[in-house]
Amino acid sequence: MGEKNKTVVKSMEVLKLFHSHEQLSLQEIVDISGMPKTSIHRLIGSLEEMGFLTKNESGKYSLGLLFLQFGQLVADRLDVRQVSLPIMRRLRDELGEAVNLIVREQNEGIYIEKVDTRQPVRVYTQIGRRAPLYAGACPRVILSFLPEEERLEYLDQVELKTIASGTIIDQEILHDEIDQCRKRHYTISHSELEDYTSAVAAPIFNHKGEITAGLSVAGPETRFQEEQLPRLIEKVTEAAQEISQKLGWMRETGKEEQNESLPAR
Repeated sequence: MGEKNKTVVKSMEVLKLFHSHEQLSLQEIVDISGMPKTSIHRLIGSLEEMGFLTKNESGKYSLGLLFLQFGQLVADRLDVRQVSLPIMRRLRDELGEAVNLIVREQNEGIYIEKVDTRQPVRVYTQIGRRAPLYAGACPRVILSFLPEEERLEYLDQVELKTIASGTIIDQEILHDEIDQCRKRHYTISHSELEDYTSAVAAPIFNHKGEITAGLSVAGPETRFQEEQLPRLIEKVTEAAQEISQKLGWMRETGKEEQNESLPAR
């Protein structure tokens, strides 16, 4: 049993190499992983046979179609992603900025969908990227609407670390930002996850009135100045409310504090 577990762990280590490499030769896998060539050869053969890896004519390996099938299956079952994507595309077309969708995974926000801007100067965000819940507009909007006990427990335990020049590392300021977010139903960030970038985010709720995701538009801070913010805020909050409604959220069934804090339409 132990030997089988070791094989599974080693197989996962090999597959994880393809997160950052589209293609790898057998020798490259050996060099990067640090595993013996005989072990890699055996693992690669098994993974290729099962459809997890495929080899091209030049002898390099890449992820097999099985991952695409599994990936699509997982994506299809993420209802919030399915519902959000058409609205995200429309929002991108209206504002001209990149649009991101984030959900919570433990104490982090994870980007599960994005629609890139068509502008030459852009903020690049990769699906699967993670960020702490306190940093950046989209993760923080999720934190802001967690149940009070969970939110306070997180804030009591988290160590605020600098990620970029604008990252909030003062507990008092962070608490104030969260309070403002709950009142306004949106939050704004400047240079919190990456310097010279800005974002506006709004919460997405499910049919129980619980926070289920965060929606944001992001771009260079030069396009998120005071004169541009009102329109960005209006469009993002409207889109987030539309997604929430499609997920079954209704004003009268949502939490009282959330209902009272909705922005004026």
